[in-house]
Amino acid sequence: MKLARRIVEIASVFLLGALVFVPFAQIIMRSVFGAPIVGAEEFTRFLLICVVFISFPLVVEAGENIVMGDLRKAMPDLFRRFLDLLTSLSAIFIAGLVAYAVLGTIGKNLNNATPTLKIPFWLFLGSTLFGFAAAAVVHIVHLRRPPQKATSVSI
Repeated sequence: MKLARRIVEIASVFLLGALVFVPFAQIIMRSVFGAPIVGAEEFTRFLLICVVFISFPLVVEAGENIVMGDLRKAMPDLFRRFLDLLTSLSAIFIAGLVAYAVLGTIGKNLNNATPTLKIPFWLFLGSTLFGFAAAAVVHIVHLRRPPQKATSVSI
């Protein structure tokens, strides 16, 4: 599990770096050399989609989802445990359902691509499939070892 986490971390950092570099390079090329990079905006959107969904399981694994901390603290212990179980089961179901729906969408879009760079849609959808499927697995693991901690973001 640690190796998989490390691979996802490295991929996320690489994608984030590329997400910063591509618009920067576009600005330099357009402003300094008068030669914009064709498709840079399209590629930036691709990178943004990928970095969000590839890194999603890391957020879930760290237990850094946004929670209603004050409401949870005000609940009796037994009810809070029941709510945590219900939340985990719901998260597993929803993440799995989204992954399943995306898998079907990939099958329907195998021949579609972006207009300028011709990036296949399955790459966008593949990062979404990975993110939600991995998040479902992480939520299953959390049934045995919950990530809830006092430092989680709360509203």
